[in-house]
Amino acid sequence: MKLYSQKDVDRKALKGARIAVIGYGSQGRAHALNLRDSGFDVVVGVRRGGAGWKQARREGLKVAEPAAAVQGADLVAILIPDPVQKEFYKDIRTGLKAGATLLFAHGFNIHFRQIKPAKTLDVVLIAPKGPGDLVRRQYQDGRGVPCLLAVAQDATGRAQARALAYAHAIGGTRGGVIETTFAEETETDLFGEQAVLCGGATELVVKGFETLVEAGYQPEVAYYECLHELKLIVDLLHEGGLAKMHQFISETAKYGDLTRGPRIVNERVKNEMRKVLKEVRSGRFARQWIRENQQGRPNYQKLLAADIDHQIERVGAVLRARMPWLRERRRSAPATARRAASKTPARTAKSAPKRKPLKRGRAEGAAAVRHAA
Repeated sequence: MKLYSQKDVDRKALKGARIAVIGYGSQGRAHALNLRDSGFDVVVGVRRGGAGWKQARREGLKVAEPAAAVQGADLVAILIPDPVQKEFYKDIRTGLKAGATLLFAHGFNIHFRQIKPAKTLDVVLIAPKGPGDLVRRQYQDGRGVPCLLAVAQDATGRAQARALAYAHAIGGTRGGVIETTFAEETETDLFGEQAVLCGGATELVVKGFETLVEAGYQPEVAYYECLHELKLIVDLLHEGGLAKMHQFISETAKYGDLTRGPRIVNERVKNEMRKVLKEVRSGRFARQWIRENQQGRPNYQKLLAADIDHQIERVGAVLRARMPWLRERRRSAPATARRAASKTPARTAKSAPKRKPLKRGRAEGAAAVRHAA
């Protein structure tokens, strides 16, 4: 492992650079504000008059239409969703000057050759290992979220130094920057989302909930046991790994973990994980997701609608309405997200739906497509 910290940064690599941040979502907002607060000349490229345009201006940033933002920029950070990057790049590529750096926070479109930058550009990746809100908060607190760094193309001989200087400017070197490749970042990220973090975790939660309800237990109790309390365990794992979890759970829970856990996530499950990884590495998943987007996402929308119509969602909405602390706003959450949250009415006990027979209207194995966005 090659790990970089603040002492490894070439402070001259981006000195006087004009940086265009394209997009003002979770990562875009965090990067733009952190770069500005680090003393860089930053312009945010967003649609004129849109929510991102208005919010960036309110927060004191320069804004411009994307095509204008990239004109003369020394570094262009593409921080918009993966599915729209290919078409977007076609609109801005003629405005990119020779010797500029093209930066991504996820390697999908470079690794799977959806975007093929000119040979005169540096192409790098800085991927914070946390959401934009956390990247911003940690920076403001004098800390930083760890990042991954990769170089796909080094036209100037300065690509790695520029990428590290960028990571430093958003706080990444405070947490440590690990060198990787576009392939490794992309493939491990997709696998983690599909097999563990999103697809694997949610399927485990739902199947546990269904097992208890089908056995006659109250759905509300099943929700608490299989979904609500998951955060307690994840927090322990996040803070101190398996050792801290074992330190803070009961002896009974530990024994059940050690003797029953391997029966649930067994060798058959691991073999399915291997298959999922093979689909990621071969490009099969990428081709499927690209095709789904080209067709207007019909299967994706169908699967998503069925997923959120599950009984666990109806039960959870009622129970969460009685836990107001879950809705407390983070102090640095983007204004647009806060306004959206304030317009969502909380469900109360009076609005609790009548219990229906347990039903899950979607095909098995849909998690990969369901969480690909």
